[in-house]
Amino acid sequence: MSRKEYSTDNLKHTRGRSVVHQRHTLLKVTYLKDSTSAWITDAAEVIGINLQDPFRTTVSINDKMKVPFRIGVHEAVGGDHDFPNPGDLLCASLASCFESTIRLISNKLGIELLETKIRANAQVDVRGSLMIDKSVPVEFQSMHIDALIIAKNSNEKLLKTLINGAKLSCIVYQTIKKGIPITLNTDIKIK
Repeated sequence: MSRKEYSTDNLKHTRGRSVVHQRHTLLKVTYLKDSTSAWITDAAEVIGINLQDPFRTTVSINDKMKVPFRIGVHEAVGGDHDFPNPGDLLCASLASCFESTIRLISNKLGIELLETKIRANAQVDVRGSLMIDKSVPVEFQSMHIDALIIAKNSNEKLLKTLINGAKLSCIVYQTIKKGIPITLNTDIKIK
């Protein structure tokens, strides 16, 4: 499915009620006038504290808010896995971006979401990272998303448009899939 096929531009009946459409319209005008204003930078920063502890640190997320988030090292590479590890954060980024994208698109499509549950997981063979087997790449080999969406006042075609739109518009999904395969299993229900 192409971007044009999932476009919400032809859904005039939902435009007036969609707060997302209203905000996107304003942003579109701004970005068309000045394309450089569409460039953003997301950030996270780790400032090493307690450097004698090889298994735990803190990452500050977002330059403005500096939200501190404790992270640990996975037990598969020698850590205690007593806090989320970087792989967990990668999965969290994928799941949260995909779910947020579903929310935005469903608002534009006039779909009333009753429930969403997005679970992302990633598979990696850590022998490469530990230099046990140099033929094993040091990277996640695959990722997977399980998506449950329960919606009201919708139909299968519209919900398929929603999922395809999310796949095409989710920045984290599109970034990761360039490097590793992402499979997607959807469970869509209409009430």
